[in-house]
Amino acid sequence: MHSSDTGLIYFDEVRVPQRNLIGQEGAGFVYQMQQFQEERLWCAASGLQSLNNCIQWTVEWAQERKMFGATLADQQWVQFRLAEMKTEVEALRALTYRACELYVSGQDVLELASMAKLKAGRLNRIVADGCLQFWGGMGYTWENKVARLFRDGRLGSIGGGADEVMMGIIAKTMGVAKRKTA
Repeated sequence: MHSSDTGLIYFDEVRVPQRNLIGQEGAGFVYQMQQFQEERLWCAASGLQSLNNCIQWTVEWAQERKMFGATLADQQWVQFRLAEMKTEVEALRALTYRACELYVSGQDVLELASMAKLKAGRLNRIVADGCLQFWGGMGYTWENKVARLFRDGRLGSIGGGADEVMMGIIAKTMGVAKRKTA
């Protein structure tokens, strides 16, 4: 992601004065785990507009792209595929909004936030790949916004917990997988 300055930072023998501690000493991991629900909800919510943009840019492209005497958008299978992708994005929106409403009301959204993040990460790949296919060679150019979503959207299935972590959490909340006890 060009906007994410990701890198490694090493702290060797760093001392933090007591007055600069945030929370309790040694509780950093617990704090990180607690904030993950917000991060996962953010991941799902922040991807909604870029997914809609990707579909809309592709609709506009398909309406202009001529092939065999008609536009790409005149092909029913293209219409259906774009309609299917738009429907999936709206299903993600409903799940995300529900999870956010419950979170704001103080309820536990571990399962729903994990589901929303899982779906968002996967839709970033499915929608970007599906739309990119309609762009043909133009979709492979560095400047193409759909190609950027294809490249950068991959982070949605990694940051804040990988897809496999989300599925593990969901399986545990369903009672399918056993929770580890300390």
